[in-house]
Amino acid sequence: MIPAAVGPPAPLEAAASRMPMIAFDRTAEPRPPERNVLGGVLVTCSQEPLTGFFRDGCCRTGPDDMGVHTVCAVMTEAFLEFTVEAGNDLVTPKPQWNFPGLVPGDRWCLCAARWLEAAQAGKAPPVVLEATHEKSLAIAPLELLKRHAVESA
Repeated sequence: MIPAAVGPPAPLEAAASRMPMIAFDRTAEPRPPERNVLGGVLVTCSQEPLTGFFRDGCCRTGPDDMGVHTVCAVMTEAFLEFTVEAGNDLVTPKPQWNFPGLVPGDRWCLCAARWLEAAQAGKAPPVVLEATHEKSLAIAPLELLKRHAVESA
């Protein structure tokens, strides 16, 4: 017969005894859909190339997104040159980050502040309003976004 262990429980056992029980009979609260700048449901910006802070194709944001990557824009040569000159090279592929490099015509979730900076310099790329997150409005005015709008499809 093996004697029972004497003394305090092992660290893993002690931690497990303090953990709350998980209730599997409850369903998770549904999250409301994310909204675009027009108040509708946020639609996908691009799957090819795959964009978004979360690389899910949508210009969603969260607490870790310091750049607020919420503006769905259609890349232009003028904007790509502007952003390279500003220190953010979106043209050169970076395989280590699974980034293909962008070309004119690609859709990409831009930092709202960079888009606004480009607009003030006369280099703003067109915006897909239906795919631009409502949080962009804290940085870029809706009327300015609308002046640069293109069709969603």
